[in-house]
Amino acid sequence: MLRRDAAYDRWGEAHAASALGPDAERMLGEELGSGEPLPPVPLEAVRVAAPQPIPAEVVAAAGGEDAISTDDEDRIRHAAGKGYPDLIRMRSGEVSEAPDAVLAPPDADHVVAALAACAAAGVAVVPFGGGTSVVGGVEPLRGRFGRLVSLDLTALREAIVDPVSMVARLGPGLRGPEAEAALNSAGFTLGHFPQSYRYATIGGYAATRSAGQASSGYGRFDAITTSLELTGPEGRLRTLETPHTAAGPSLRELILGSEGILGVITDVGVRIRPVPERRRYEGWFAPSFAEGIAIARSLAQEDALPDVVRLSDREETRVSLAMSGLAGIRRRGFDSYLRLRGRSDGCMLIAGWEGEREAVERRRQLSRRLLRRGGAVPLGGSPGHAWEHGRYEGPHLRDLLIDRGILVETLETSHLYGRLDELYAAVSRALRTAMAAGGAGAIVMCHLSHVYRDGASLYFTFLTRARAGGEIEQWRAIKAAACEAIVASGGTITHHHAVGRDHAPYMRSEVGELGLDALIAVKERLDPAGIMNPGKLIAA
Repeated sequence: MLRRDAAYDRWGEAHAASALGPDAERMLGEELGSGEPLPPVPLEAVRVAAPQPIPAEVVAAAGGEDAISTDDEDRIRHAAGKGYPDLIRMRSGEVSEAPDAVLAPPDADHVVAALAACAAAGVAVVPFGGGTSVVGGVEPLRGRFGRLVSLDLTALREAIVDPVSMVARLGPGLRGPEAEAALNSAGFTLGHFPQSYRYATIGGYAATRSAGQASSGYGRFDAITTSLELTGPEGRLRTLETPHTAAGPSLRELILGSEGILGVITDVGVRIRPVPERRRYEGWFAPSFAEGIAIARSLAQEDALPDVVRLSDREETRVSLAMSGLAGIRRRGFDSYLRLRGRSDGCMLIAGWEGEREAVERRRQLSRRLLRRGGAVPLGGSPGHAWEHGRYEGPHLRDLLIDRGILVETLETSHLYGRLDELYAAVSRALRTAMAAGGAGAIVMCHLSHVYRDGASLYFTFLTRARAGGEIEQWRAIKAAACEAIVASGGTITHHHAVGRDHAPYMRSEVGELGLDALIAVKERLDPAGIMNPGKLIAA
């Protein structure tokens, strides 16, 4: 049975926490002006082309008529991810590209059979989990094929826990909350909480090398993955369930981040941890973004890193405070506190610790010493609680901004500490210059997160007034300018959003000509017919 619990034209079902307050509305109006509203059209009004017939042998291999849907609603819901261009196309009411059918095999054996049948019949396949890709990763690109199916992994949701080894095997169709519920019932947690947590799936985490908001403590998803099964048109490729092996280049690493171009991930082994006795998040104010980065570096390099570290630059701090609705005496008291400590123009830093109660306090005290040494001043638990309460609301706020005719998008990258300032300046400058070309106001924000001993990730959010009727072309020009700045600065084209369609033109810069040829050769062996997720990752 296909799941339909996420909205087709936005991130998901709206949450009360994502409402815009009067301070936010006033700030946006003053700085960006009023855009032309872009409301969604009703689902039943969305126009989609008639589907091409799917060969009977493909339907039979997938599990019969119960495993296929050609219903327009299912096809529309599987026609896009959640990137800005995806949402704009959906809101236009014109879905020029949609899968001809949605296949939902009941188990992994039927996935094997379905992919073999699709390869034989020349039917392109786009693997589909939660549909949360923001880089065009599930866009139904046909390539040279006349027919295309979306392979929905809803049915693959088994969870098997090994409490002795503290590992689990998870089905790729499990959504984040489903996986957590299964693990929590046995006393464990995965500790992986990306902003897409409510809708993204285990298979999607592995296919995109996802990074959760507590990755500084728990590790990125690729770091906690122990084994994988890849099912492709040529059969199954499975790695051993072992903590480590020296047997040649890692096939596990090859499958991680493969984004569906080599096959479908049908089983994921992960390391798990006991459910933490305590979670403690708090706010700090750093003197500047550069000094905040220096604090984060010292936390990592002196083994005092919290599980969650998020440092906002001055612009993100300013906008976040306006969005939070702090007003009246509460805001005046907050400002007075910062002025008294010489931090009225500083940067917000969120730090969080999770685990056994005494360990949390011990680690927290060590972190606090380094935070103070770096010049940060404490704000108490309220900012931390506010962040925890709204940690998944960013995409819902994006929907509200698009409603108001505002172009809003994010991108992320990472670099070594020695070049992080260069990367930050280059991308910020490129975004502002590209948006200024449109003649509208612009807001460019950034935060540092996913902290390592040698470097960290930079996550940019940018807003400007959308050009009615030309939103996607406007987005494309801004995105290209930022991506070119990243490449010129030696940063990665993606730290955790993946490559998809949007970043594929930059893969040659990321891995080099020979590296790209090697990936193409692997694809030709595992997917000789070329049916798996055309146009993604190595499409350029």
